[in-house]
Amino acid sequence: MNPLLQYRGYFGSIEASAEDDCLYGKAQFVRALISYEGQTVSQLIAAFHTAVDDYLETCVNLKVGPEV
Repeated sequence: MNPLLQYRGYFGSIEASAEDDCLYGKAQFVRALISYEGQTVSQLIAAFHTAVDDYLETCVNLKVGPEV
């Protein structure tokens, strides 16, 4: 498995929590906190895509440029 997810120019980490029995991550190389989680790899990827899309939509609504 690739150690980073990639979507729309953003990269995201892949971490596992044995304690919570889930996968989670956050966007890398940006100051904004863009986090996501899922129970499976497919869910984690979908959550990453949703988190990036939400971040970009928020930037548009706030009329600020997104970090890339």
